[in-house]
Amino acid sequence: MLSRNSRRRLNAAILLFILCFMLPSQPLSQLSATSAPPAPSSLNLPDNEETRKLLEQTLSSAEIEREISRITADQQALEQKTAQLSKQAQEKEAAIADKQERAGAIVRSYYMGDRDGLLAAFLSARSISRVISLFDYYEMIIGRDQDILSDYKKQYKDLQATLTAAQRTSKELAELRQVLEEQKVRVAALNKEIEGGVTSSSDPASMTALLNEFTLYWENIGIHEVKTYFKALSAAMNKLPQYLQNKDGVLERKGMTYELKLKEEDLNEFLKDQNKLFEGFAFEFNEGTITASGTSGQLSLSLTGHYTIQEEPVNGLMFHVDHVVFNGLELPDTTRQTLEDEFDLGFYPGKIISLLRATEVDSKDGVLYVLLSLSF
Repeated sequence: MLSRNSRRRLNAAILLFILCFMLPSQPLSQLSATSAPPAPSSLNLPDNEETRKLLEQTLSSAEIEREISRITADQQALEQKTAQLSKQAQEKEAAIADKQERAGAIVRSYYMGDRDGLLAAFLSARSISRVISLFDYYEMIIGRDQDILSDYKKQYKDLQATLTAAQRTSKELAELRQVLEEQKVRVAALNKEIEGGVTSSSDPASMTALLNEFTLYWENIGIHEVKTYFKALSAAMNKLPQYLQNKDGVLERKGMTYELKLKEEDLNEFLKDQNKLFEGFAFEFNEGTITASGTSGQLSLSLTGHYTIQEEPVNGLMFHVDHVVFNGLELPDTTRQTLEDEFDLGFYPGKIISLLRATEVDSKDGVLYVLLSLSF
């Protein structure tokens, strides 16, 4: 008898075999030439398109559940932060109540002329020693007044900052709760569709087993493989400005502006030099879109996106992930957004020349065009 772990490893291996040979390959414009062969006719499995849809729905369900877990954790952290900030605000409000009264009395004394007697006594003094004594006394009183007012002003600003932070956190918490409810509704509807698809399939039991094993495969292997590539891409893009700075013919000056023309073959050569992961990986610059795709063993990955200009907090080209296809399956929007937030695939011209800033970006016919200007 096989142990439970042995059975799980065997099932994962079977699933990997199924994913590589059952699913139809992507168009050549999105995958490399080494796409998986068609499904063997000996496999008694549901229709490919039906299976693909259920697998993608299962993938979306798993990722939305992951997002719900993340949002729930963030919500709990925000609730604790809100409670702490509210408590701090109450404590600070109580702490400055006495100083608020004293500061008010001081301001009133100046406004009502209560300090004029000190000045009159100073002016009516008949000896130098009396003048010096009164001056020291006057300076001590005024100095003490200023200390109280300054301390109160500082603590009041601190209190206002705490109250503002508490309000901001409460707003974030409310927005997060709304997103959480929306995701729960979304995953419930998706799971209902999956149940319907499984029931209507030719072999519900086998389909259920396949979807369960696929979920385990994605959570234990798939997501880590995808993140490995994104992490490597992020590290490489961080070094791209230095490469372009030393690459002849890439940057052309036209008066007060520069035009950067990056060919896809130059970028692919750079990536291969950075990491062996990119030996079977390639970028394509198409009309307004950028596609990166490749294979590694029995795994395939394709991502499509576009660049936009960002001004704050620093000028640069920000890469937005529009589609991610893993082993022929489209990843859900929650995963795309997570990958975009976690891994910076942006390009920052200021790292080439500190005064350069990007103003326009476009891609077509295998070339990425970036218009740069000097800012002083």
